[in-house]
Order: sequence, then structure tokens, then C-alpha cells
Amino acid sequence: MIVVKSIVDTGFGGVPLRKTADSIHFETSVPLKEVMQPDPTTIGYSESVAKAAMAMCRDEVGSCIVLKDNLPAGIVTEEDINCKVVARDRKPGTVIVHEIMSTPLITIGAERSIHDAAHLMINHRVRRLPVVDEEQKVIGIVTVRDILTISTEINDLMTNLIEINREYEIEVGVCTRCEKMSEDLRRIDNMMLCHNCREEELLQ
Repeated sequence: MIVVKSIVDTGFGGVPLRKTADSIHFETSVPLKEVMQPDPTTIGYSESVAKAAMAMCRDEVGSCIVLKDNLPAGIVTEEDINCKVVARDRKPGTVIVHEIMSTPLITIGAERSIHDAAHLMINHRVRRLPVVDEEQKVIGIVTVRDILTISTEINDLMTNLIEINREYEIEVGVCTRCEKMSEDLRRIDNMMLCHNCREEELLQ
């Protein structure tokens, strides 16, 4: 029996796929508001580094967004505290967060996609992006880990679904339904059907 396998290079709805040696990837337009971490840890512009550290420990996170007049002005990370305060033997209680924060702060709108966020991170070489609403107020945060996690999960699921939906076999043999020889048998619901029987199956 002759078997020819083929994978169609388009996903559901005609979305283009990018094939590599290991898997099939697709471009995603999942909005950030569906994957961001809501209500991120924030700290006031004039608060101390000690308070920022306490807030980060309380929320078990590695960064703290600095707000000035309720708008994002910068970000303080564990690395900032370690390198700019601890390593210089400064007292966290006497250092103000705006002295060590990373600025200007790169933000992204909630309506933008994972694809947009990834490109922004690459272009600006940042690992965290505060997510803002139309008034530029912080409503969430997205990290490199968030994007990698969701992208891996979606790609794994889509690869399996595409394999199931798009892979088909062409065989030479006897049609299960009409019992006639055919050089164009394909498996439909566990039956090997010829061209005519497949069309009848679709009309039912």
C-alpha cells in the first residue's frame, strides 16, 4: 500500500504558519489584557527604598512601579536595590525610590497584543512592561516569562490541533464504502474513502 503524507501550511482561518524543524508556530494577536498580571505592585515617587522592598516582599514580586501623581514614572527592581543601594552600603530607609528607579519607563496599552509587547521588549531591551489604560494609569504588568509561558502553551496546543485537522493520508486500495479500487483514498472518520464517497460524505 502506498502512503503519501502532507501538511498544509496554513492554520485555522488561513492564519499563516511558520514551520521549523521541531514544531509549527503561528503569529498570535492575543490581547495583553488577557495575559497581564493585574494590579501590579506600586510605590509613591517620594517613598523610601525600604518601603519599596517591603512591598515587593509582601507581594512576592521582583519589581515595583513608581507612581508620580498616580501616573507611572519609573520602575524599581531587585537588581536596582542590590546594585544601587546594598552594594554601595547605603541605608534603604534613607534612599528615595526616584533616586534609583529605571527611567524613562516603557509602557504599553492594554489593547495591544503579545506580539507588540514582545517587539517592544526586544527593541528597548526590557523584561517588564507596565500595562496602561487610555488615561495612562497602570492597570497591569506583563513580563518576558508571561509571554514565553502563554506562547509555549498556545503553540503546543495549536501544533497538535493542526496535526489532527490538517494531516491526511492518500492511499491506493479499496474504498471502505463502495468497495472499488481507488488511487485517491483518504481517511475520514476511520474509513478509507475514494473521491466520490468523500463528496457524498460531505453532503450528508
